[in-house]
Amino acid sequence: MASEVITVPSFATDADGVEHFFGTRSSGPSVTPGRAASLQAGHHNVTAPVMVSVKQVHGTDALVVDQPVQHGATFEGGWDALVTDQPGVMVTVRTADCVPVLLHDPGRRVVAAIHAGWRGAVAGIVPRTVALLVDRFGATVEGLRMAIGPSAGPCCYEVDEPVLSKLREVCPDWESVVRPVAADKAHLDLRAFVRLQALADGLQMERIAMVNACTICQPDVFFSYRREGVVKATMVSGIALLPDR
Repeated sequence: MASEVITVPSFATDADGVEHFFGTRSSGPSVTPGRAASLQAGHHNVTAPVMVSVKQVHGTDALVVDQPVQHGATFEGGWDALVTDQPGVMVTVRTADCVPVLLHDPGRRVVAAIHAGWRGAVAGIVPRTVALLVDRFGATVEGLRMAIGPSAGPCCYEVDEPVLSKLREVCPDWESVVRPVAADKAHLDLRAFVRLQALADGLQMERIAMVNACTICQPDVFFSYRREGVVKATMVSGIALLPDR
């Protein structure tokens, strides 16, 4: 955890033609939401020249980047997932307790970054993004790889009845991802819920990697909205297809 960023070799490496990272509070990359920026040289040996970030709205819509992106390009609107098949474009999301999810299909050469808070998760942003990869880019659920990054963990993430009722509506196995702490409160394992959705969609367990790190109880490593009460800063996580060599 001492590193500026967290990578998951079982999910993707340079040999797979993919570069990725989950950010920490020590990470360097940042970009104004809605604008593409050149990635600073020297950050974790990232070779992607353009980094794309968007305004996040806790919804389920995805921005599809299917053409080359130039430094300074702007993206009007709000999205919580970004998908690209363009080498040299790094799609990113910003989190401070929500779950960052990265996807790639090595065969079809397409990647995605997802911002999954509880609202987006119960609304189905992860299954919707998987469906987009399949329907638009020809990915297969059997071929998809997923990495689920650091977020508020089941040790600390307390939710109340309005959240639990929404969870019950969409997740038949909802009791497996909560730990009751009172009559109308529980600790939610949002990462496990995202994994349940992925498995229900047909992704293979061995192709789903998870970083079991809680943003709330590790203040030296992560920013946390729950812990700090305000969004002082966020972690950036991203994924890019490496240019052909």
